[in-house]
Formats: sequence, structure tokens, C-alpha cells
Amino acid sequence: MKLQQRMSQRVVMTPLLQQAIQLLQLSTLELEQVVRKELEENPLLEEVPVENPENQENPEASASSSTSESAPVAETTSSLEPASKETSSVDSEKADDLPFDLSSAVFDDHGDERTPVSMEERDELPFENLGRSDTSLGEHLMEQLRLGTDDQDVLRIGEAIIGNLDEDGYLRADVGEIAAGMGASPDAVEAALKLIHAFDPPGVAARSVQECLLLQLTADAEPDPVSVEIVERHFEDLERRRYAEIARALKLPLERVMESIEEIQGLEPKPGRRFSVNDSRYVVPDVTIQKVGDDYVVILNEEGIPRLRVNSLYRSLLRRSGDEAKQYVEQKLRSAVWLIKSVEQRQRTLRKVAQSLVNFQRDFLDKGLTHLRPLALRDVGDDISMHESTISRVTTNKYVQTPQGLFELKFFFHSGIASDNGSMVSSVSVKKTIRDMVAGEDGGKPLSDQEIAQSLQGQGLTIARRTVAKYREELGILPSHQRRQQSKKR
Repeated sequence: MKLQQRMSQRVVMTPLLQQAIQLLQLSTLELEQVVRKELEENPLLEEVPVENPENQENPEASASSSTSESAPVAETTSSLEPASKETSSVDSEKADDLPFDLSSAVFDDHGDERTPVSMEERDELPFENLGRSDTSLGEHLMEQLRLGTDDQDVLRIGEAIIGNLDEDGYLRADVGEIAAGMGASPDAVEAALKLIHAFDPPGVAARSVQECLLLQLTADAEPDPVSVEIVERHFEDLERRRYAEIARALKLPLERVMESIEEIQGLEPKPGRRFSVNDSRYVVPDVTIQKVGDDYVVILNEEGIPRLRVNSLYRSLLRRSGDEAKQYVEQKLRSAVWLIKSVEQRQRTLRKVAQSLVNFQRDFLDKGLTHLRPLALRDVGDDISMHESTISRVTTNKYVQTPQGLFELKFFFHSGIASDNGSMVSSVSVKKTIRDMVAGEDGGKPLSDQEIAQSLQGQGLTIARRTVAKYREELGILPSHQRRQQSKKR
């Protein structure tokens, strides 16, 4: 038995440190929700007002600040003046000292770190950011119903049917239930249902997948009788992909049956998918890279994120409160200071990563996808002196708007293929080359994976046939023999 003393270092994941790490992974919209929730729960946090009435009454002070700094920076500085004034007045009071530096509790003025997108003259969100139209499936069908009939009973029953459709466009209520609820006959409900079956999108108001596919097939003026018979009488075999048994039952060649199978597979099993509420969203870029002259400027999207500062009443609360209340205020103050610093650190890290991507991918920003260079998380981490795990977190669930389009930040990190001149070519560029080669091939004699590999080697890219096959599958391109069959069918 003996007593020893030992010193060691270890990383302790405190709740505050976990919060700071979590903030790195949040998108701009998620960060706004977290900050606003903390504003509601922490009484020591308050939002810096956007407009400062003191500056409006003192135009000389605003003019002097605007002459020394740019417009966004001047606005940021002016919005922070109330915090500094309140802090100076509070510091003049005599109060108990806190166990940490109070000056760090006030949001520092980093004018060059804050460039809100709202201050920039920007175009509207591009169309590729739009998930879907605002018209719901019910509204789309009701408009067609009002145009299709003026019978009030049919309109009333049709509205009840549309109201019982789920988000996929299927009728989830029984005809008898609707008839009993509306005080109508089952035949009247069936007649109204038949009218809705003819509406767009094809297959809507079906009661099963089988009925949905049949409605889409029969919507054609001259439907394929083989396809209709397969869905109508051999649906179980179709589900289990027993195509040979279907061919034997229909006494048709397998090739003819496969043509109908291909048509059936092209149908939409969920007619209401494009009206789904879950798909209604904008992809809001967290970072925007704009070209100004010959350089690229990184602009963080801080629109909607509240500017935070510590409430100036905390000293009086600490002086007048008892031990229990004082401990509560100190805890909330620590949380407020940490949140302010964590948000600022998150924004600063995101800016550094985006600027590093600009440095690495300048050829892509200038010339397009074919000039995207291979890049690893470690490369960016070494460039800005951060660990690659931090780079991984800060690029998660975030998007960047570039002159070449909207991309996820993770898009820029890809492996590379060695070329003859010793440089590396991004796998994304190789995939685009493969896609272009397949798009321009002779339909009667499609390129095999080996031929594509040889063609790429002729362009100076060292790539194996199995790598070409892997990239082709990731692109969703069929093998050469299946592409030949499709060409013959056309």
C-alpha cells in the first residue's frame, strides 16, 4: 500500500464544449433556431436591435464611422455601440467580482467578420433551389373538379373523396364509409370517384398500387394490352419479378414481356409525390462565393441569426441576490458568454474553410466541373491549421452558392485519379467524362467498360476497368449489353 501523486492531461467533454462542437454541424437555419431558443430560455441574453435610434439622433457619429469603414462594417459597429455604453456604465458600479473575465462577456466588435447576406444586393433564389410548387394535391384536384362538373352533389361527394386522400394520392377510406358519411348512395360515390380517376396526376385516388398502375396504363388512348393484362392478372408475379412465369402464362416471348415490364416500371407508384408537403423546401446557401474583379469574395449567410449580447442588469442581480440566486445567475452568464463565443467561432471557422476552398478550387470556379481538383479534409485542415474532424463537422449539412451553381460543401472533397503528367484529376471530373462519352456513343455499338478505360488512358488518365464499372454504376448507367438492347427497342 502506498500513496502516489500523478499529473496527466486528458480531454473532458463538458456540456459547453459539446454545445460548441454541435454548433459547427448546424446549418444556418438550424443555428437560427438554436440561438432563438436560447434567447427564450436564458434571461441574461438579449438581441442587439437592428436599428439604433441613438445613431439616428446623432448623424455626425454615424457619418464619422461610415467614412472609416465600409457600409456593412459601419452598420455592424453602430449596432454594437449600445452594448459598449451599457457595459461602461455598469462597470462604473461597485459590485462583487465574478470568477471570470467579465469583459469577454460582451460581444466583441469584429466588423470584418460580419458580412450579412441581407446587406448585399442579391438576386432571388435560383429555380434549382426550389423543391416544388406551393399548390397542394387537394387544391390541384379541387380545381379540376370544379371545372369538370357543376353538379352540386358530385362536387360535395368529390370534395369528400379528395379530403380522404393521403399524401401519396391514395384513397384511404372505403366507398361505403364515404357514402354513409355524405348520405349518398355507393353508386353515386363510385361515379364521383370514376370522375376523379381521370384527373391529373394519373393514378390519383386509387385504392391500391395495382389500381394505380392500371389507371395510368388505361389513361393512354391506345394502351398496351400486354401491359394491362400483366398488371391486371399477374400482379403477384410482377411484384416477385417472376417474368419467365408471366411469359409462359401469356404464351409470349420473354423479350416481348420485358418490353411491357419496362413500361410498367416507368409508371409512378405514388401520384401525389410531387405535391408532397415534406418536399417543400428551399436549399438556403450558408455561404456565397462571388467574383469581384479578379478575386472571389466569401460572404456568410447570417440573415435571421440574432446578434447577441449580455444583459446589462446582471451585476445588480448578482449584488442584490442571495447565494442560490447568485449561483443561478453565474451559471446563466457562463452559458450566455459561451454561446456568444461559440457562434462567433463557428462563423469564423466556416469563413476560413470557405476561403480555403476558394484557394484550392479556383480553376473550378473559373472554368467549371471538369477542372475540379481532388481534395481531402486533411488538405484544408493543414491549410488553416485545424484538425480534419473540425473540417468535417463544419462542412456537414451546409451549402455554398458559387458562380458554377449551388453545391454542398462536402461536394468539393473527392478522391483523385493519377494522370500521365503526375497531377491528380478529381473523380467527379472523370465521372462527367464517362457520362459525356456514353451520351455520345453509337447506340448500336455502345462502349464497354474496357473501351472507356482505354479511351481515358488515351487522354492521360490511369484508370482500371473495374474503376470505370464502379463509376458507371454510381452514375446509374446500364452496362453496354443492356444499353444495346434499349437501343434496339427504340
